[in-house]
Amino acid sequence: MVKGNVLIVDDNKSIISALEILFVPEFDYVHGISNPNLIPSELKSKEYNLVILDMNFQAGINSGNEGLYWLNHIKKSNPDISVVLITAYSDVELAVKALKQGATDFISKPWENSKLLATAKSAIQLNFSKKEVGQLKQKEQGLKEELNRDQKYIIGSSPQLMQVMSMVRKVAKTNANIIITGENGTGKELIAREIHRSSLRCHEVMVSVDMGAVSETLFESELFGHVKGAFTDARENRAGKFETANKGTLFLDEIGNLSFHLQAKLLAAIQNRRFMRLGSDKTIPVDIRLVCATNKDLPKMVEEGLFREDLLYRINTIQIEVPPLRERGNDIIVLADSFLKKFTSKYEKHGLKINQAAQEKLLKYQWPGNIRELQHTIEKAVILGDSMVLKPDDFFLRPVMSGKYDEQHLTIEEMEKRMIVNEIDKCAGNMSSAAEQLGITRQTLYNKIKKYGI
Repeated sequence: MVKGNVLIVDDNKSIISALEILFVPEFDYVHGISNPNLIPSELKSKEYNLVILDMNFQAGINSGNEGLYWLNHIKKSNPDISVVLITAYSDVELAVKALKQGATDFISKPWENSKLLATAKSAIQLNFSKKEVGQLKQKEQGLKEELNRDQKYIIGSSPQLMQVMSMVRKVAKTNANIIITGENGTGKELIAREIHRSSLRCHEVMVSVDMGAVSETLFESELFGHVKGAFTDARENRAGKFETANKGTLFLDEIGNLSFHLQAKLLAAIQNRRFMRLGSDKTIPVDIRLVCATNKDLPKMVEEGLFREDLLYRINTIQIEVPPLRERGNDIIVLADSFLKKFTSKYEKHGLKINQAAQEKLLKYQWPGNIRELQHTIEKAVILGDSMVLKPDDFFLRPVMSGKYDEQHLTIEEMEKRMIVNEIDKCAGNMSSAAEQLGITRQTLYNKIKKYGI
């Protein structure tokens, strides 16, 4: 039921009484005033959904200008409130003028009770809808701010990183498609978030999609959405990632993992900036900033027929290569200190320090897992360390083999350990995924982790 609160403003008290008799049974609260100068205080003291406003208050004046004046005053202070104007001296020109200035409707005296009631209920429903839209917009903005607030910022000052950041600053304000390349764990997503944060779309959301984790059967539904009944489990309409990222940034991570036949569908959406939800024939336009990332050699994949050349050209307007951690010099120590601060707080082991010898060990290591591996290494040292000073032996670094001789002289145990460590890194610490990729159970994986001291 509609219900709602109604304010009646008319200099004729008989009119107010008649309207109150008509409205009281239909609405939550009805109040009448004969002096329009009381409108501001009345609207402040009570939340009204509808104002029934007379257009003429002074004797002998029938222009309707008084009503228009108070209409503008009401809409200026309460833009969502519905105002229905009522007058005995109506004409088409005045009605059009009133509607243009924000009136919800225009009723002539004498009125028909049924028509006036229907008009009042519709006007109140319009007010409810406007409030709901306003609340949704506020909620949406709050969610956007919350999503964008929880950011990790890029740490370091090495020349290699500064070169990347210089490129980021140059391209961020544009809408150019960007591809971020680099090894696993180098922080490609952080670079993407920095591009979004520095862009003109920073007040909108950045939507991330791990293309390697999207199954082929759900690809279209995930990216483009679906309508109710599009497939067996489609019980309601659902927006896809493209639609969710509208006005913001769409980040397609691990794009090199996308199968060849799905690349054509992605290309069409990127190229046309429009798509159709699965099960629908309605085209939806979209305005996105596209950023992609990969650790693969896409030009080589093009040569091997594994990646579409036209898709590569479409996503690769600007390429940003993120350097591996081993090339960033003292950034290793800066990052280590940052992670140390984070994990000493998390595990309540305040005051821990890394001594000089341990820092030298960290600097000499090649970090094949890059920043992600450094983070795990620091966390493990904080958890297992027994003293307030972390020494070289507190940091468990895996041996990095290089060259054919090393590969050929690995024991079976060393090969298995290396394979497990590599898979855990690839799966970003997700033990269930790592176990699945290795073809063993999760419990077996934990047993081997314990056996090898990983």
